[in-house]
Amino acid sequence: MFCLLTVSGVPQRLSRSFDFLPPNMSELRVVLLGNSWSERSSVGNFILRKIEFNPEEEPDHCLTVRGQLKEKEIVLINNPDLLSPNISKGKLREHVETCVSLSDPGPHVFLLVLQPEDFTEDHKQNIRRVLEKFGGRSFDRSLILISTPREEKPGFMEEYRQHPPLKDLIRKSKYRFLWRKNLELEQLLTRFGQIVKENNGEHLKL
Repeated sequence: MFCLLTVSGVPQRLSRSFDFLPPNMSELRVVLLGNSWSERSSVGNFILRKIEFNPEEEPDHCLTVRGQLKEKEIVLINNPDLLSPNISKGKLREHVETCVSLSDPGPHVFLLVLQPEDFTEDHKQNIRRVLEKFGGRSFDRSLILISTPREEKPGFMEEYRQHPPLKDLIRKSKYRFLWRKNLELEQLLTRFGQIVKENNGEHLKL
């Protein structure tokens, strides 16, 4: 049986029968984007099943961490806050160029980790600008992970899913989204595998 992983929990083993990438594919490259370094780092640690990113200390440069999942290598590229309204065009270009270099020859998946109550129209436009810098097909490889709000209330999932900036981004990403609440690692990796399959196992050409 597959063992559940909490986002901050102790690493557990995946089911031996679980395989999320084609046999001929040995590495998966995932770019983490979103409006909270802490959230992105926590999700990155969840995927890697160990603490590699410090959620409390945001660096001023891109970080890359490699890990092993089911005899496959996964590469996570975590970025500083590219969605800040105060970031200069020059700094944004510098970070994106670094991210492109670190994901060479190209990313397979963009994981957009979003906090719904803090996600604004400006954030949405900034995400679109960042993804467009990677190429016109970036949204074909994007998966939205919606963080659990700080204060849950009845119907919050539907309310936030209909939040205009988030709703538009979900549509742009071909309705690929997951809720972080009660998320299982197997479920997330299966979605990664689906995106890889939809793109014939090819990475984004940079």
